[in-house]
Amino acid sequence: MASSPGAAGALPPAILLMGPTAAGKTGLALALHDRLPVSLISVDSAQVYRGLDVGSAKLDSETLARYPHALIDIREPEQAYSAAEFVADAEAAMLAAAAAGKTPLLVGGTNLYFRALLYGLDPLPAADPDLRARLARRAGEHGWEALHRELAQRDPDSARRIRPSDPQRIQRALEVLELTGKGLSAHHSQPRLPRFPSLRLVLTAASRKRLHERIGQRAATMLQSGLVDEVRALRRRPDLRADCPAMRSVGYRQVWEGLERGLDAACLPARIAAATRQLAKRQLTGFRKFSQTLWYDSDHPAVVGMVVRQAAGFAALVAGFGFGRDQWQAERQGAPPTEQ
Repeated sequence: MASSPGAAGALPPAILLMGPTAAGKTGLALALHDRLPVSLISVDSAQVYRGLDVGSAKLDSETLARYPHALIDIREPEQAYSAAEFVADAEAAMLAAAAAGKTPLLVGGTNLYFRALLYGLDPLPAADPDLRARLARRAGEHGWEALHRELAQRDPDSARRIRPSDPQRIQRALEVLELTGKGLSAHHSQPRLPRFPSLRLVLTAASRKRLHERIGQRAATMLQSGLVDEVRALRRRPDLRADCPAMRSVGYRQVWEGLERGLDAACLPARIAAATRQLAKRQLTGFRKFSQTLWYDSDHPAVVGMVVRQAAGFAALVAGFGFGRDQWQAERQGAPPTEQ
């Protein structure tokens, strides 16, 4: 992923509120909405799907009416949703926010989406339905882990970044190999420069123990709120399968597998919490790779006030330089990152 020539200045300045699952990003985003002229844009690969409500921690309809979010409930769960589609949708939402006189506030935990939006996507071949069908058939015969081993032989760099349990990304990596003769990593160009001015905030618990406690509480709350019934309803959809991207989301995957295998429901909280801890670790690893990030402790009693002041200062900074001015970029690149 790299910035496109001339892309800087085409998009308005934005606030990126990132963090691992269960960190409290949504509550902080609503507080910012109450205090500042911002427009909320979801950066969540599960919340784009209709019907994935409990397991994605989606706000209820009444709260969404009061705090509207772009890019929630825009796809059916049977459909795929790519990073390129997210970038196009997020760009449109950012421009709409700016036209309304508001600062785009992008909030979520999907690292891939944030990175694709901020740095852009390298040109890659379009999806080939026939090739994807052949790969899916091979996976049906031999398993996705076998295809991941093949990927490791042909494109080890990509295989190291893609988990054997991630069929969508394995399929895409092999597709690119077949269509271009080169692995995904060979298509990633440098340098990667931001495409628009942004204030990059990471919200997380100060200690791993505290984050894990929050994750455990979240898993228990979702199950108490009807996650199993939600997945039962989704399983009744005739075209929805376990390998659809929506059903690979943490929580949904564990409940689907539990229902399919007849597992005791008592084991679900621990299974979901363990998978969520692994997800949070990957998220934090990804967020540490962003430059110029400000990290905040989600349990700090004054976190809302600190972030509001930082966001207000950012808005004044970009307003002083003007929309998309090069001076902003030079100013920000000269500042050292600050972390908790």
